[in-house]
Amino acid sequence: MSEKLRTHLYLFLANLIYALSFTVAKDVVPHYIKPFGAIVIRVTVAGALFIGYKLAMEKEKVERRDYGLLILCGLFGVAINQLLFFKGLSITTPINAALMMTTTPILVLLLSGIFHDEKITWLKIAGVICGAAGAVLVILSGKEITRGSGQTMGDIFVLLNATSYAIYLVIVKPLMKKYHPITVITWVFIFGWFFVLPVGWSEFSAISWHVFPRHIWLELSFIVIFTTFFAYLLNTLAMRYAAPSVVGIYIYLQPALATLIALLLNRDEYPLIKVVATALIFLGVYLVSMKNAFTFSALKERFIQPK
Repeated sequence: MSEKLRTHLYLFLANLIYALSFTVAKDVVPHYIKPFGAIVIRVTVAGALFIGYKLAMEKEKVERRDYGLLILCGLFGVAINQLLFFKGLSITTPINAALMMTTTPILVLLLSGIFHDEKITWLKIAGVICGAAGAVLVILSGKEITRGSGQTMGDIFVLLNATSYAIYLVIVKPLMKKYHPITVITWVFIFGWFFVLPVGWSEFSAISWHVFPRHIWLELSFIVIFTTFFAYLLNTLAMRYAAPSVVGIYIYLQPALATLIALLLNRDEYPLIKVVATALIFLGVYLVSMKNAFTFSALKERFIQPK
């Protein structure tokens, strides 16, 4: 199997796992485990698995000057990302959460343009506007959003989670070029754990383990082993060869897969307004994926004369 095909397979499997987690996690959080307590479990167990994997497969050392960037990756890629996602998912619906996450590819392309000098075209600007409009439409839609309802806040948390993950995908790329992916993701989880533990300790210590039925143990195992360890591992291995924008674009598989799963399990509804929101978001990713000669650089060269 070629590296390109393997990379796309990794990305597809990772996003299939994420799509499943939107529905699976709703059984566990917040009914049996509060959101921040669940993140302590996720990061602790997955971090231990990554450390074991690294010790067995890769003994690469990291230069001291790169620890600062790894700390930021741990903050945005693990701590803020996971804490806000589970908190948001606990008070919104699986489909809303999936739709909010689809803003990530647009944000990745925008941030890549700012920090990696990627061309920002007029079509990409139009895509950002369409994607943002779709996200806002989701926040303002749904019969569950009433005065005093927490669902809108849940959507906002997931949207902030998407922003955090987009930042992570952009800032981690230089490290992926310099080190083996396993080295990078292991240190990202180690530093992320130090941010997560003080935030989630009280909820973790309040878990009543003895009341868990068998299916909750199975679903918690899926969240920890598949959604955290394997999904991060697959995305990380893919990022060795794929640009951040390619990794981000694959997130657009999640709403379709999550919607199908939720509808099959009778867990959610999909009214017309969400169809319109989905169309806007997918139009956004289509536009930002197209090439266009009218870039900011071209505009500056045409209208801004050097002094």
